[in-house]
Amino acid sequence: MKTKCRTKFHRTIMINYINISLITLALVLSCSSTDSEGGSRPEDLSLNVMVAGADDNNPNGDGSGLVEVSASASNAVRYAFRFDNGDLEESTDGTASHTFTTEGTHSYTIVAWAYSATGEFINKTIEVNVYRSDEPFDTLVFSDEFDYEGRPDPEKWHHQVIPPNNGSWHNNELQHYTDRSVNSFVDEGTLKIKALKEEYTTDNSTKAYTSARLNSKFAFKYGKVEVRAKLPAQQGTWPAIWTLGANSNEIGNYFGDQYGNAGWPACGEIDIMEQNGWDKDHTIAHFHWGDLNTGEYQNSGDTIAVANSTDSFHVYSLEWDEASMKVFVDDKLVYELANSDNKPYNHDHYLLLNLAMGGNLGGEVAEDFTEATFEIDYVRVYQ
Repeated sequence: MKTKCRTKFHRTIMINYINISLITLALVLSCSSTDSEGGSRPEDLSLNVMVAGADDNNPNGDGSGLVEVSASASNAVRYAFRFDNGDLEESTDGTASHTFTTEGTHSYTIVAWAYSATGEFINKTIEVNVYRSDEPFDTLVFSDEFDYEGRPDPEKWHHQVIPPNNGSWHNNELQHYTDRSVNSFVDEGTLKIKALKEEYTTDNSTKAYTSARLNSKFAFKYGKVEVRAKLPAQQGTWPAIWTLGANSNEIGNYFGDQYGNAGWPACGEIDIMEQNGWDKDHTIAHFHWGDLNTGEYQNSGDTIAVANSTDSFHVYSLEWDEASMKVFVDDKLVYELANSDNKPYNHDHYLLLNLAMGGNLGGEVAEDFTEATFEIDYVRVYQ
């Protein structure tokens, strides 16, 4: 009997507790939906979701797993989002982004809340399919395999030949760049950029060396760049694989002012590979930029030892997204720079290939120098 009494009493308490909880829940729901301040309750919540890289051919995304959301509601002063089963994320402007990391295509739930100044809220839920790949940059968007003979493909490459610095190139370089086939040509499956010791005059400026500087006729934001190349061995040569913001205002570049009119370093520069003229056992990864808020010049980078860089081909690559830029040699990380809104690495860039002579990183040219070749096996850009 005592046992029954205790059980009955226990059940009575539990029932009362549940009743109290239901009453409390009803009050909470009532508070969340009642316009207690005369029109302050959020209304008409809209929720828009953009899956990165989605199009008619790939509606679930580009493999990055990235989604960007925006919500808006009248009378709302703040928002919050939950991506599938993740933590609640607050937002003052109604925007947020999230990267799903599970490989393959999956359906995810995204919930948005809109809050008024007095705490009333409404929410909305949407289902979205998102594709994530372990290799997020898996779509080839630009390439040159150099499987032809003659001049570099004019549909893909632009020769930059106008010296932008009062008849000279920047960094105290000693060459002129030309569009002549002796300085750049494709032969036996590779692009050759050749520097020659010869006097050459353009725009009333005479230099002792010639070479070539190629701009890709393709601009891109985010992706993976791979360039397989063999570097010149001669002292004083300065080869480079790099990017500039497509809004660069440097004279003679392919895009002109199509993307804007920013000077250097505000346009941003990514040096995927450069090698100075006196150390042929290392390559350099480096970033130059102007802070978009303060205008202050910033730069950072590092070097890596590369065995036989002048005798054999190596793959120099960049992985670039909204979070960071990573530079590799043969899949070995050289340097990583975090991306952010105050850096000029969230807009289109284009690729450059060139071989400079002397200058800040070329240094002193060997007295017996006659010619040198920077050889590129392929260029590939993935997104």
